[in-house]
Amino acid sequence: MSDRYLSGKTALVSGAGQGVGQGIALALAEHGAAVALLGRSVDKLEATRALIEAAGGRALAVAANVKNADELAAAVDATVSHFGGLNILVNNAQEVPLGTLLDLKEEAVEAGWQSGPVATLRLMRLCYPHLKGDGAIVNLASSAAMRWDMSGYGAYAAVKEAIRALSRAAACEWAADGIRTNVILPHAMSPSLKWWTEARPEEAAEFVQSIPMKRIGECKEDIGEFVATLCSDACRYVNGQSIALDGGQANLG
Repeated sequence: MSDRYLSGKTALVSGAGQGVGQGIALALAEHGAAVALLGRSVDKLEATRALIEAAGGRALAVAANVKNADELAAAVDATVSHFGGLNILVNNAQEVPLGTLLDLKEEAVEAGWQSGPVATLRLMRLCYPHLKGDGAIVNLASSAAMRWDMSGYGAYAAVKEAIRALSRAAACEWAADGIRTNVILPHAMSPSLKWWTEARPEEAAEFVQSIPMKRIGECKEDIGEFVATLCSDACRYVNGQSIALDGGQANLG
């Protein structure tokens, strides 16, 4: 498989301004895909775009809040208009509702649902007509639901498990239309995980020790590169799967 095995493809990546989303966007572009970068912060999106274009790739920054249905529709239209089509959708953006069940604010839970499973479903439906025939969807979930102690992670795990359920349905319903849908459950040193490791050092140290490989992944090298391969013809028979990119920590059964 050549290094530019995604040449001729166009991808839309949400939350592409930093962290895992940025790492995925960089890897997709490195392997030849044109990438639409979706997110709320134009400055961060433009920084990612600059990195891609400096390496000889093609990118478009598209400002949108994933909780806004009209802005998502406009983002998909802008992507297709600019690049002439769409082959890959990566749903990465997510507001994280953390806290014990009694302490959680309903606003945080609602933001988690709207930015997670609701936005994921909206983008999948909006992109569906363009993905038909040769499409790949990668949605991001989490192994939070498999934690040894889920205290404080119930709402986050719930929204991520909902994304897995929607993804499995899409994999079954849309495979005949030439669309593959898979889920990754990554551990990577994103800004949010870096904040968590600094805010809860003892819990973070225990977390790292529970990873057989004893390290947290890199956004591009460990997560982005895998997503690029998953979206390629090398994985054309992979559909409906949840794949943990976590150094062997989670047992998905």
